[in-house]
Amino acid sequence: MMHELKPPYDITCVIFAGGKSSRMGQDKSLLPFGDCETLAEYQYERLSKLFKKVYISTKEEKFGFDAPLIYDTDHRALYAPTAGFQALFKTLDEARVFVISVDTPFITAQEIEALLNADRETLDAVIARTPSGQHPLCGIYHRSLLPTFEKMLQEQNHRLGQLLKEADTEYVLFEDEAPFTNLNHPEEYQQALSRSRG
Repeated sequence: MMHELKPPYDITCVIFAGGKSSRMGQDKSLLPFGDCETLAEYQYERLSKLFKKVYISTKEEKFGFDAPLIYDTDHRALYAPTAGFQALFKTLDEARVFVISVDTPFITAQEIEALLNADRETLDAVIARTPSGQHPLCGIYHRSLLPTFEKMLQEQNHRLGQLLKEADTEYVLFEDEAPFTNLNHPEEYQQALSRSRG
């Protein structure tokens, strides 16, 4: 599959911001970041410069800025990416999407382009991997996986790692862990704030 590897990329990006943030102790998507009022807005603003279309996957309208939202409301009590994937493929008429977690603000065009370069029509997914492990919420997912996501929801199985192992998945190895830093805990958020200011 040929890609135009010059922003804006011709693939829809979906920011996953419907998680529970239990380790952070508060909704991480609403924490201030960079020069924006929230991490969600920071991600939306910067990714909108890289992709032609950017959506935010969420359970509710909780943001103080304008952005197209995909509501994951069929499974309101379930805080799992599987519900978000089902909602986005039912909402968007897209053969594939690039997904990224709201709490990974350091992933750059360099990593995104490497993932886009690895994609092919015959694949189900292209996922970032670093020496510490795979990053299921940084990569490309194809519509071919929708029946699997729906089956997983019915069975209350939310293991993305197992899904990717059984699917036709291409992994792209990145030696540098830094771009894939997740802001899961308060101390990680504070370190990321210092890094964004630097």
